[in-house]
Amino acid sequence: MECKKSANLAGCKCTYDPCPRKGLCCECISNHLRRRELPGCCFSVEAEKTWDRSFQHFARLVREGKL
Repeated sequence: MECKKSANLAGCKCTYDPCPRKGLCCECISNHLRRRELPGCCFSVEAEKTWDRSFQHFARLVREGKL
C-alpha cells in the first residue's frame, strides 16, 4: 500500500513540528500505542496542544462532552 503522506498532512493536528512521523499515520499510531497514548489526531486542536495524549485524558474529554 502506498503512503499518502501529503494527504495525511492536510488533516494532521500534531503540534510537534519536528516529529519524523508527521503524515505517516501507521508509524504515528504504532509509536503512540507503544507508549500507551493516542495520536494527536484523536483530540481536538485545543486538547492536542496540552501534549497529554494519554488514554485517561481522552476518556476525560469524552466524558465531559469535549470530544
